[in-house]
Amino acid sequence: MKIISDLHIHSRFSRATSKNLDLANLEKYARIKGVTLLGTGDFSHPKWIKELKTELIEKEQGVYKTKTGFPFILSNEISLMYSQDGRGRRVHLVLLAPTLEVVDQITDYLKTLGRIDYDGRPIFGRSCIEVTEALKKISDKIEIIPAHAWTPWFGIIGSKSGFDSLEQAFGDQVKHIYSLETGLSSDPPMNWRVSSLDKYTLLSFSDLHSYWPWRIGREATLLNLKKLTYDNLIKAIRTRKGYEGTIEVDPAYGKYHWDGHRNCGVILSPRETRKAKGICPKCAKPLTIGVEYRVEELADRPKGFVPQGAKSFYKMLPLSELISSVYGNAVSTKTVWGVYNKMLKTFGNEFNILLDTNREQLNQVNSNLTEIILQNREGKIKVNPGYDGVYGKAIIKESSKITKKTRKF
Repeated sequence: MKIISDLHIHSRFSRATSKNLDLANLEKYARIKGVTLLGTGDFSHPKWIKELKTELIEKEQGVYKTKTGFPFILSNEISLMYSQDGRGRRVHLVLLAPTLEVVDQITDYLKTLGRIDYDGRPIFGRSCIEVTEALKKISDKIEIIPAHAWTPWFGIIGSKSGFDSLEQAFGDQVKHIYSLETGLSSDPPMNWRVSSLDKYTLLSFSDLHSYWPWRIGREATLLNLKKLTYDNLIKAIRTRKGYEGTIEVDPAYGKYHWDGHRNCGVILSPRETRKAKGICPKCAKPLTIGVEYRVEELADRPKGFVPQGAKSFYKMLPLSELISSVYGNAVSTKTVWGVYNKMLKTFGNEFNILLDTNREQLNQVNSNLTEIILQNREGKIKVNPGYDGVYGKAIIKESSKITKKTRKF
C-alpha cells in the first residue's frame, strides 16, 4: 500500500494559521494534492481535540478516519524553550500518538508544564531530555520527531537555537529518537554530509499553516506498507522497512536557506557571510545564519556524498508555484486557479501531474507548462534562495513564460 504522508500540520487553533483550517478543508485539499495520509496536528488543544473526537472514528489500530474515509494519524507539535549548558535553547518537536487515550495522557502531562489552551503549538520551559523521558513513560509507541531540524530559530541543530548533534540535545534519551524532519530549507543530500545523522530516518512534512495546495504536502514522506496501521507506520520510521523516501521542495525555496536580513534586504551565500564575518553590511548587526551555512559548519563529508542504503527522493516545487512563475500571476489569482483546476479535471490530483503524467499526456492539456513540469520532476528548476523568513523564488526563463498573446486558457 503506497502512501504519501504529511504528518506535521496545524489546525486553525495554532498561531498564524488560516481561520478555515478544519478537518473538512484538510481532507478536501489533501485529496486535491494527492496526499493520502495526514497528521491531525494540535491534538493537545482543547477545542481541536474535541472536534477530532467528534469527527474522527478509529477504523484501524491507531488510524482515525473521517466519515468519508480519509485517514489521519494523531499528531502535535510542541515548542521547548529552556537553558542547557549555559545557553538558551529553543526546539520544536513533532509528536505522534497511537490512540486518543494516549493523547489524553500526553495532554494531562503537558498541563503540568503549562497552559495548552492558547496555541495549538504550546510552549514549555522544559528540556528535550525531560520531555522525552516523561512521554516514553506514558507509552513507548509515542514517536518524537525533531521538527525542521536545521532552521535557525527552532531547529534542533539550527544556527541560533540548536545543538551540534541530537545526542547533545537528548542526552541518554536519544535512544528513543529514530528520525528527524529535514525542513523546507534542507534536503537529503545536505543531511547526508553529516555522518552522525546516518542513524536517523529523514522525514519530510509540510508544517502547513493553511490548506492551500501550495502548502499542504509541499513536503511529504513516501511509505509502502502492507496495511496502514499506526504500528506499521512507526515500524517504517524506526527501521526504514516500508519507508521509501521523501518529496522535498528545492531547499533554496525554504525561508532560511541562505543568510541575511529581511528588513535590510540583505541576502548572502555562506561564502559571502564568512567574508563579512557574520555581520550585516547595512545595519552592522549579526546576520540570521541559514541552513546551508549551518550544514557547512557541521559537515564531515563532501558535497555529493551518498551513504550506503540512502533512500531516493523527489526535489520539486508545488504545481501552483510553477503556474504562477510561468504566467506571471500570484498563486492565489484566478488565472493560476483556472489553469490548475483544468489540469486536475484531467489528471485527478497534483501529485499525478508532478510525478507520473508523461509528456504526451501533458501536451494534450497544457503544452505551455509541459517542459516546466518535466524539468521540475527532475529537480532542474533553479531557485533564488530564501533567507531570514523570505521564501525562495523559482527562476523561469523568459522563453518559457506565458504572455497574454500566447495564453490558450
